[in-house]
Amino acid sequence: MAATLYGIKNCDTMKKARTWLDAKGVPYAFHDYKVAGIDRARLEGWVRNVGWETLLNRAGTTFRKLPDADKAGIDERKALALMLDQPSMIKRPVLDLGGRLVVGFKPEQYETVFR
Repeated sequence: MAATLYGIKNCDTMKKARTWLDAKGVPYAFHDYKVAGIDRARLEGWVRNVGWETLLNRAGTTFRKLPDADKAGIDERKALALMLDQPSMIKRPVLDLGGRLVVGFKPEQYETVFR
């Protein structure tokens, strides 16, 4: 199965996911949001697949630093705009397994996926 791991190179959770994949010998391509960005069509597809609530990283520094007006009344349209403008607001990592998405990293979840 072709895997693409989306995220930011220096994120600690990303490092854990990459270390896990490397240790298990799982081949994957890495897509760094900070370098390559994220296109609207892909992000909209993810939202249809897992929901914007799952993708929007509300715990991250970038989201917490937003003005209260930007955080208020978030809906799908507003969440998409925020994530496109600042991809670091996308929860990390997003592992795309040819259309099946795994958002976030938990070793036990990856174990199940790669059985």
